[in-house]
Amino acid sequence: MATQTQPLPEILKPPITQVGAVGWLRKNLFSTWLNGVFTLAALYVIFLLVSGLWNFVTTADWNVITANMRLLMVGRYPVEQIWRVQVCVVIFTFLVGASWAIWRGLARSAAIALGAVFLTAAILPFTASERVWLLANLAALGAGFAVGYFTNARRVLVWAWLASLPIIALLLYGVGDMPRVASDLWGGLLLTLALAIVGIAASFPLGVLLAVGRQSTYPVIRAFCIGYIELVRGVPLITVLFMMQLMLPLFLPEGITVERVVRAMVGFTIFTAAYIAEVVRGGLQSIPRGQSEAARAVGLNGALTLLLIILPQALRATIPAMVGQFISLFKDTSLVAILGLLDLAGIASAAANQPDFLGRQAEVYVFIAAIYFCFASAMSYGSRRLERTLGVGER
Repeated sequence: MATQTQPLPEILKPPITQVGAVGWLRKNLFSTWLNGVFTLAALYVIFLLVSGLWNFVTTADWNVITANMRLLMVGRYPVEQIWRVQVCVVIFTFLVGASWAIWRGLARSAAIALGAVFLTAAILPFTASERVWLLANLAALGAGFAVGYFTNARRVLVWAWLASLPIIALLLYGVGDMPRVASDLWGGLLLTLALAIVGIAASFPLGVLLAVGRQSTYPVIRAFCIGYIELVRGVPLITVLFMMQLMLPLFLPEGITVERVVRAMVGFTIFTAAYIAEVVRGGLQSIPRGQSEAARAVGLNGALTLLLIILPQALRATIPAMVGQFISLFKDTSLVAILGLLDLAGIASAAANQPDFLGRQAEVYVFIAAIYFCFASAMSYGSRRLERTLGVGER
């Protein structure tokens, strides 16, 4: 005699799972009636923001941007020497293309984004010569990819990136028979990038040295590093910049002058290095003591233990905080406008006050805000990709 199967109680029945877009929406946005209300309210607010921004973009007068595009990009850099800036961009684009072919990953994303920027800009109403330069950058990107693909010279590419910084600096400033272009004539996005790149490249090794020195067993070195870090972190950045601009010339021998842009670079380096030192110090303190004990057990001395065992792990653990500090440095370069240097923010303010474009402040500041956002987002995205590649927080 067959027995009749009793139905399971409702509490014991397995939940009905939905897959696809409908299932994701129900699980994440409409799981309860209250979540549904919040979702609809958020969508309405997003709609208002997007529609308002779109109305502004389509109705705004962007002539203030097109008329001042050269100033916004290079400032007062001589018109007849702008080809040097263009050559520097081509060098950078070529190296990005080679990195795409050799390293893939993050370099591929950077190359695709850079190519999209050049391609989009080539469609905009620029002059014929500017469009030729934009297309030349696309060709340089492809040439770099081809060279990297067929050579796969990783070590050569690393040295090429390191050598590109002084080469670009010499091209911009002038070398050999080239006429000198003082850095005080640099402006716009060119000056902003120069301040940020020099500040990042110089403050990182200095900050690491200060962090290591703060944990040194030598009292004099430790006291100097602690004093430097606490003194610099105790004053605002604008104070350091004013000190570099006004007080540094007082300590220089008579007849020796330092350009204002160089003084600003020194100020950013000094300030950022103190914060990088604290970030790295936190990473050093997070490494278990057993790491150094194991290194000594296999015969490594203190210097090799620090360089090969402790420091790589500490730097890997501090990538998010360190990149956040670099992003802050990039945005803080706008403070040099107070010192009379015409960076991107300074040029934007001057353009908005031109008699022909009075009342066009919104267009100018929206434009430079978009530039800052793009660069900051790119740095943040690169940080996340690097964290996933190195397994930060996973192992």
